[in-house]
Amino acid sequence: MRLPPVVFGGILGTSKEGAKGKLVICPTPIGNLGDMTQRALDALESADVVCAEDTRVTGKLLSAFGLSKRLERLDEAMIGGRSAAIVDRVLAGQVVAYCSDAGMPGVSDPGLRLVDAALEAGAPVEVLPGATAAATAYVASGFANPRFYFHGFFPRKGGEQQQVLATLRCLDACLLFYESPNRLVATLAVLADAFPKRRVCVCRELTKLHEEVVRGAAADVHARFDQRAREGAIKGEIVLVVDGPSAEEAADDAADATASAAERAAELVAGGMRNKDVSKTLVKEFGISRNEAYDLALAAAHTGESR
Repeated sequence: MRLPPVVFGGILGTSKEGAKGKLVICPTPIGNLGDMTQRALDALESADVVCAEDTRVTGKLLSAFGLSKRLERLDEAMIGGRSAAIVDRVLAGQVVAYCSDAGMPGVSDPGLRLVDAALEAGAPVEVLPGATAAATAYVASGFANPRFYFHGFFPRKGGEQQQVLATLRCLDACLLFYESPNRLVATLAVLADAFPKRRVCVCRELTKLHEEVVRGAAADVHARFDQRAREGAIKGEIVLVVDGPSAEEAADDAADATASAAERAAELVAGGMRNKDVSKTLVKEFGISRNEAYDLALAAAHTGESR
């Protein structure tokens, strides 16, 4: 049963009478059709054209709700070259709706380039709220850290993986990544090695019939899915959530930093550097406080003198 359009402040959101062109970003379900919003349905029905990441996917979605619209393909390979023309049509008065295959367009999705082009050209953009796998997984993990960082898809190359994880390690936040089922086990191994004291949550097939949320120590979660991969293929859309750093991890990291800084201080002192300059170097290289750095410089100098 279709609900009537909602009126806010006397303005009918679905009316096209006298309306100017605009780009409407329409979220779609990440799995369960029941998550399609009424506003998105109304926007799709009233649009002049619907641009889609895959017209076959969006066509099936529209058909499921009894809608028939003109569809134009606008995938990652095309969006860069066609954005300007789409924006020109919006400025000329067309209402253009954009859908990705699932979830919120623009979240780890090339739709961001279309939004950017429209805003740069001064074209109206309306973003409708809706389902997104990242936010759903963050809540489903049950991890209590009040902040999260969404990276998009986990890097494929080892060097890039290490660089990203080294950068994100210091964030006091949950870390969220999209991942392919074919790379899940390898990625979990990397996460278990990088964050041995943290919990990890695998959210698979969210909102779908075979939804699964598995959380636990990083090594345990890796072992569980490694065994499953040996027994058969892992399937479905996956979001990985890494818990934020614990007090124990923070204390260990601080101790490691102090030990490394002490070694560096001894090296600098042995090279003839003055205590003041040693302290400045330690602050710059290890991010420790000035007082701690100076204490380490003095300790290193004292040790050097006693030898």
